[in-house]
Order: sequence, then structure tokens, then C-alpha cells
Amino acid sequence: MGDYQRPSIDAPVFLDGEGRAITYGNRWTAGPPDDTYSVETHPERFAPLHTVADALIDHLCGTFDVVVEDSKEVAADLMHPPFNDVVRAVRIRSNDPSCATLTFVLTAYPAVYLHAGLLNDFQYPVCGCDACDSTWDAESDDLERQVLAFVTGHYREGVERRLHGPWIRYSFTYADGGEASGGGLPNGFPAERIRAAKPTLRNLPEGWTAWPRAL
Repeated sequence: MGDYQRPSIDAPVFLDGEGRAITYGNRWTAGPPDDTYSVETHPERFAPLHTVADALIDHLCGTFDVVVEDSKEVAADLMHPPFNDVVRAVRIRSNDPSCATLTFVLTAYPAVYLHAGLLNDFQYPVCGCDACDSTWDAESDDLERQVLAFVTGHYREGVERRLHGPWIRYSFTYADGGEASGGGLPNGFPAERIRAAKPTLRNLPEGWTAWPRAL
């Protein structure tokens, strides 16, 4: 995906009560104040995430051998429904069944959800509260590098049997050599989706493979 370029974005500037520009991402050098948790003053600052997601969708559709479904109905691919209304949802499926399918879901928050493979969802931003102080460009960095990991075959997921039931896990290897992994109990996951995923994932011990490019 080396020929992908993030589109130019004229990000809005937000002012505090004294008319000064809010420097999101750099506000809490000594830790966030208690009254900033669960407060979302300017969620609209994440609107550029939709522009980035649209650009990624266009790039993937124009670069790889895929089947595309652009319909709000494919938001049902998510393991849990999004917190806000869906404004666009796009499923992109490689014609190679050993490749992970990606479903982008853009919501009115504005946020982006990504369903990757069979059992894992990723959200950008994970939290938009004032205490977390996240920025649209940092969230876009995460979205872009994770999509790159998916389509280049550097994404794994699986189901482990643990004491209290199944554990859904995932891992990424990024282009810069970095790695990330995580997992959790499948609270609220449809049991039939977990059962259906197990044989497929057992046959992919090295993870999902790289998407073939379009001819």
C-alpha cells in the first residue's frame, strides 16, 4: 500500500473559553483534571477521520482484486453495533478467501469502526473524551497503519480456550517493525459467529494472507 497518500485536510481550529486555540494532544502535561473525564467538548474535531477512511476505501478498491459492497446494511458485520448512527458502511472482500475481509463503518459521532477478519472490531477514536485528549491525526495514523497491516498479511486473530470460556485475540506487525496485540472475552458476541470462525482460523496459523493486487 506504499502508493497510498493521505489526502490534504484543512483541519478546523477550536477555541477555549478565553479565545485561545485548543492544542489537542498536548494539554495535560501533569495529567488530566478530574472534571475532563467523560466530557466531550468538540467531538467534531474527529471529522477528518471520515475523509481519511474514504481515501483508504478508494485506494483499496482501486488497487486490489476485491469485491465491494457499499451499503449501511454491512455495518452488521461489527461484533457490537456502533454507539451512533451509521452514515456509511463499506465491506471490501478480497477474491482470495485466505485474506481478511475489511468492513469500514463511519458514524455520525464522527468516528470510524473497522471490522477486520472474522471476530475483531477496531474503533477510531477509542475514546474522544477531553481527558484522553486524542487528535484526528493520531487516530488516522493508527487507522492507516492497521489497514496496511491487514492488506499486507500482517494480521492474525484466533480463539483460545481459557478457564472462563473462549478468548478472542488479535495481533499486528507494522511496516516499521512495531507490533501490537490484544484480546478479550467475547461478551455479547453471537455464539454462532465464534463457532463458524474457529475452523477458518485454525487453517490460518500464520495469520491472514496479503491481498492480491488487481491485474
